[in-house]
Amino acid sequence: MTDARIVHRLLSQRAVQHDAVMAMLPLLQPPVDRPGDVAVPLPRLPAAYPQIIEVLRRLQGSAWPAGWTDALRTRLEEAAARSRQSGHAELAQADLPAGRVWLALAGQVAGQSGGRAANPPVDFALLLDLRATIPWDEWPMDAGSSPVRVRLEYEGQAFVVQAGRHLANGWHYDFHKTLAAQSQPFDVVLERDVGWSELPWGRMLAWALVSAAVLAVLRSLLRQRVAARRAEELLRVGQVARLNQLGELAAGMAHELNQPLTALLANTQAAQRLLGDDEPDLDTARHAMGQAVDQARRASAVVGRLRRIVERPDLSGQAQPLALQAAVHDALHLLEPELRRRGIALQVDAPADLPAVLAEPVALQQIIHNLVMNALQAMDQVDAGRRRLRVSLRTEGARALLSVRDTGPGIGPEARARLFTPFYTTREGGLGLGLSLSESLAQAMGGELTLAPPTNVPGDEPGAEFLLLLPLASSS
Repeated sequence: MTDARIVHRLLSQRAVQHDAVMAMLPLLQPPVDRPGDVAVPLPRLPAAYPQIIEVLRRLQGSAWPAGWTDALRTRLEEAAARSRQSGHAELAQADLPAGRVWLALAGQVAGQSGGRAANPPVDFALLLDLRATIPWDEWPMDAGSSPVRVRLEYEGQAFVVQAGRHLANGWHYDFHKTLAAQSQPFDVVLERDVGWSELPWGRMLAWALVSAAVLAVLRSLLRQRVAARRAEELLRVGQVARLNQLGELAAGMAHELNQPLTALLANTQAAQRLLGDDEPDLDTARHAMGQAVDQARRASAVVGRLRRIVERPDLSGQAQPLALQAAVHDALHLLEPELRRRGIALQVDAPADLPAVLAEPVALQQIIHNLVMNALQAMDQVDAGRRRLRVSLRTEGARALLSVRDTGPGIGPEARARLFTPFYTTREGGLGLGLSLSESLAQAMGGELTLAPPTNVPGDEPGAEFLLLLPLASSS
């Protein structure tokens, strides 16, 4: 593109130079006062400008040389007439294949002689050699070896400045722009064909490798970022779960310790009454048992205060409209590495128009996380090819139903009866608080968490299905 602009500028400068030479002719040449003279040549200009083959002048009304064709003389007359109107040189004839161009300029009054009237105007005709017009010393390309084709075009004719090279296959590029000269409205055309062998394969390969490396780094960084976010979210969910489990554990301990402390209090009071009838040191016995009673009551009070502290607040006041589909999607996104590691096929069935539910965001996320994680752990006991997890959502009256079904070994009758009991677990190393906590959270939000009854359908795969019912926001 840079070479094309240089070529256009050089050729335009030469064309403008021709216009300037034509404009100076009436000033440089002496007046002619013989009306009968025919056109005469001016030999000095071709000597100074090699591209000018011939310059002739004539008084208006005189004839052009008799050896010229009628067509050329007619075109010179027409060009001179246009020049008188425009005031500058005009193109008379262009024979681009032969590299010849005729320009005509209509002069004004040639001069005066004493007191006589002004002489008739003088017309000029100039013949150019296009090949000599090319400024080869400033040319931006090697005309002999350059693959670029350069030519001047006008009304279907063409003058080849530089032959260049033509390829049948490849990519074609061209440049078109008209010369910046009023008398020579030729189009400068540059064309370039690029073949496969000319492409910079080395640089292209290097660029492709660099681009691939950058994309790989960006993809790795994106994966690390997603993994870091997932780990942070899992950590947050785990911390909330541990806090809730701690509350569940403390509540269970308070419940379990309250009974023996109550029995201790009753037994100590009975012993105090019995000791009242014994040996003479009754005051000491009574004082000791009184202290025991006081300590037992204090322990009972401490346990009561602990239970009041760790009791879970009512979540119904914190419930807000939530999209259940989004909550399920977020939970599954967090557990995506676990699903992939265990080779579990996931199926999610959710209508697009499911209404929002009323729930507390963190509690809802923890329930879904617990249900899905329990399903994944249950399917560790079956072959990898049978591991399928199905999560479905639908509405049932004024509530939304979330179903989480696995293809694990299922849950036996004894475990079903105690599944939501605190500290009961069938998994080695488990605390037995996950389902109990999830049930409590669901109830605190006005919902319900249950275990679906076994299907007992012949041919149906074993497994467990948990159902979470939550109130719809539209029904509140």
